[in-house]
Amino acid sequence: MAWDMDNMDDLQLAAREHLWMHFTRMGNYSKEGGEIPMIVRGEGAWLIDSHGDRKLDCLSTLFCVNIGHGRHEMAEAAAEQMKELEFCTLWSYAHPRAVQLASQLAQLAPGDINRAFFTSGGAEAVESAIKLARAYHYARGDGKRIKIIARELAYHGTTMGALSLTGLPGLKVPFEPSMPGACHVPNTNLYRMPPGMREEGYAQAIEDRILFEGPDSVAAVILEPVQNAGGCFLPPDGYFDRVREICDQYGVLLISDETICAWGRLGEIFGCQRLGYQPDIITTAKGITSSYIPMGVMLASEKLYEPFREAMLPHGFTFGGHPVASAVALKNLQIIEEEGLLENARRREPEMKHALESLRDIPLVGDVRGLGLFWAIELVSDQESKAGFTPEQQEWLLRGFLSEELYKRGIICRADDRGDPVIQLAPPLVFTPEDIGFMKSVLRSTLEDAWQELQKRR
Repeated sequence: MAWDMDNMDDLQLAAREHLWMHFTRMGNYSKEGGEIPMIVRGEGAWLIDSHGDRKLDCLSTLFCVNIGHGRHEMAEAAAEQMKELEFCTLWSYAHPRAVQLASQLAQLAPGDINRAFFTSGGAEAVESAIKLARAYHYARGDGKRIKIIARELAYHGTTMGALSLTGLPGLKVPFEPSMPGACHVPNTNLYRMPPGMREEGYAQAIEDRILFEGPDSVAAVILEPVQNAGGCFLPPDGYFDRVREICDQYGVLLISDETICAWGRLGEIFGCQRLGYQPDIITTAKGITSSYIPMGVMLASEKLYEPFREAMLPHGFTFGGHPVASAVALKNLQIIEEEGLLENARRREPEMKHALESLRDIPLVGDVRGLGLFWAIELVSDQESKAGFTPEQQEWLLRGFLSEELYKRGIICRADDRGDPVIQLAPPLVFTPEDIGFMKSVLRSTLEDAWQELQKRR
């Protein structure tokens, strides 16, 4: 069928007929009146849909658009690079923009992290870290070290290796068997600490797992600075210092997965800098280009590069370090620096915290937690006991009410239940006090209405 792509009704029909959206229940849009939200334009912290309605992007469109939408200078950087060199692979060749970007990343990265291995996104960066960790030990005659320890509920991507490290069983079952060697330990959910658990026990659980598996079989530990899935789990004091000690004691590499937490999300270029620890590998994507074009990177210490100085790491991607993506990333980093967006994120942090903490009088709000411009509100049916919801209540609350109502009332955020139900918020680094005020007002009215409706359903 021929579609008129300037006609919004035809666009809706074509989307239903041909588009397979990611992590989306497509059946929701096959029902009468089930319109697919269609975003057509972006300006700063705002998105405009096909009806002309403005929506405040309180999620940076999946933790991505850190510098805000609609930056003409980003489009110009891409166009200029396309005119000069549209594509060159990094397989046995180099090109100026990839070299420039790698050099700048080496200057920005902490400690001896000095090598940039470019990918097309975060999952590919995590795959690269898995392979480098194993290959590094193998090259040093320690090939039994294949296991990698991750945390429960943590999300590291959906490619097969990254999915194996992901601590969300529901995402893995249809694709099993998983990659061998993935092990999991408790995450740092301080709001719901298991009986008998103490804060120091979270790092101790990593040492216990290394000893259980056998230290000579463990290649790496992979952690996010602030864990996304489950809703912004912060580490307890001293956690990363102790994890670093444990990794050093047993010859295990520490991977900091900063697909979300880098590029100003926590108020610093890298999340590990905000939390004060030194990884061996950093994996990142999303905000490196503010997602104006796909790009990821694995950053590794010189120590990890050394075994391959005269040899080949047999791994790579066609589009890793794409010239246009590299040029866009360089412009993105220039904007972050020249406009003081790290400083703006740090200024907005206490304002975000105060705005969200002010919602605690709503019975539905159980916990508020986060850092920088990365926050979560955990929802409960009873604040005192921290009780959750029945499956039916949770389904209605998240998908039958909150997701649609928050969007209708003017904000884009994420109502999620990969762990306990949360609303996730991660606005662009250009967020203003006025934006925070609007976000708070929509959250308050929507959560109050959700609580009232929930009481009627009991």
